[in-house]
Amino acid sequence: MKDFDQTCFAVISDIHSNSDALKAVFEDISDQGIESIVNLGDHLSGPMAARETAELLLARDMPSIRGNHDRWLVENRREDMTSIDRVAFDQLDEHHLNWLRDLPPALWLTDAVFACHGTPNSDTTYWMEKVSSGGEIVLRERDEISGEASGINASLLLCGHTHLPRRVDLPDGRVILNPGSVGCPGYIDDVPVHHVVQTGTNAACYAVVRKTADGWATAFRYVPYDPSRMIELAKAANHPNWEARLATGWVV
Repeated sequence: MKDFDQTCFAVISDIHSNSDALKAVFEDISDQGIESIVNLGDHLSGPMAARETAELLLARDMPSIRGNHDRWLVENRREDMTSIDRVAFDQLDEHHLNWLRDLPPALWLTDAVFACHGTPNSDTTYWMEKVSSGGEIVLRERDEISGEASGINASLLLCGHTHLPRRVDLPDGRVILNPGSVGCPGYIDDVPVHHVVQTGTNAACYAVVRKTADGWATAFRYVPYDPSRMIELAKAANHPNWEARLATGWVV
């Protein structure tokens, strides 16, 4: 793997088998002259184009980590998988699954940059958000967010999982950054209670990070693309409910 450029790099996450969104993001990153990319997991699970997505990722020389859906694809029996995991699993060859098996759950990119999917200790926990008893997604208390970062002495901490682009600066100056989702701008979950996550845009989202003399400069990039092919693939896989989220970023 080539050297990682910590002075300027892109952060992607939660592609969820949306190969057309990934292509659009890769093109946008290239247009900006950015060479280094880090990928925070949940690459392939989704009712669209898991094989295409896997091949696009395997062709890139970039550090990647394992998300919770990546873990479930290689740890669970097919009959125990969620429906979107099964659709992806049925498209994948053994070398794709071996790639997922070999991915680490977290990664130090440099002495200053740490990457995980959910939190440093869990790939299923929301780091900067929490779900209220009524199913609302709200910002966690600052002390709770800081507590999840205990012992991680990096100035930049990267996470994904919620699909919500967000930056939080901790009292000690450390920065936590979630780049949002490349390929899935909305979803429904039942843990800890039923809740809906939706961004309100169908644009593929990622983050650009630059190291400056004054700290980490970060920006979210929303890249337009045509989701129609992905919508048709989701319908063909018996997931018509994905149409709204892919087309609009809203879950209906």
